[in-house]
Amino acid sequence: MPNQRPTVADIRALKGKRQLTMMRTESIEEAEAANRAGIDMISVPPDILMRPDFREAAPKVFAVPGLDFFDVGPPEDFVRWAFKMYKHTADAVYCSASYEAVRQTAAENIPVIGHTGLIPSRATWTGGFKAVGKTLESALWIMDSVRKYEEAGAFGAEIEVVPDAIAAEICKRTPLIMIGMGAGLGADCQYLFATDVLGTNTGHVPRHSKQYRNFKAEYARLQEERVLAFSEFVTDVQTGHYPEEKHIVRSDPAVVEAFKAALDKKA
Repeated sequence: MPNQRPTVADIRALKGKRQLTMMRTESIEEAEAANRAGIDMISVPPDILMRPDFREAAPKVFAVPGLDFFDVGPPEDFVRWAFKMYKHTADAVYCSASYEAVRQTAAENIPVIGHTGLIPSRATWTGGFKAVGKTLESALWIMDSVRKYEEAGAFGAEIEVVPDAIAAEICKRTPLIMIGMGAGLGADCQYLFATDVLGTNTGHVPRHSKQYRNFKAEYARLQEERVLAFSEFVTDVQTGHYPEEKHIVRSDPAVVEAFKAALDKKA
């Protein structure tokens, strides 16, 4: 798949052959970087996906837009939203809504990725923002949810903050592409947020995240440079060093004199 973005069939064919990569991107620049870096799939905000320059920036990544279910609405609304995303070159859609929403969307041949384990928008049902699947009961619940996604027609599911051994056993027992976030090596795909990878996260840093760059420090440095540049501008203006001759438009002295005479005549 060197010259074109992967299809669902391509992604499925890679299950068990190599680990896939997925990145949550929040800008055109991040999507373009993911494309150039060889990231297989990106999670992308719908407004970024719908920009006319999105595919110019990221022509080779498998793009998955997503919204929390309460931002989309019931199954019928989700299907309408999914059609809109598909029209704007989405390769699949993320769905944390009901299995019925997944079923209706898949019935329209739009690829759907579900979510199991720790689901932030449903965390109250699993005890808050902590690992899911550490007990037999919760591990079986995850397996059951994966089976329901299979029955509903999903082609994949994010599996978040689940013990690695549990995630590995689930992944071996399902044809779904399991996208792991904090689920160890057993998942089919490793998923991180660009904000964690780049070091721009100013909130909670998840245990599974890994920082590869410190953009926060670089942004702070650039802000200081910004202040210094503005301050130098103020000093130049106050001391008469700006504008310089090269910044000024000069006119024919004769025209200036004629203009002044015309103004004096009117006065």
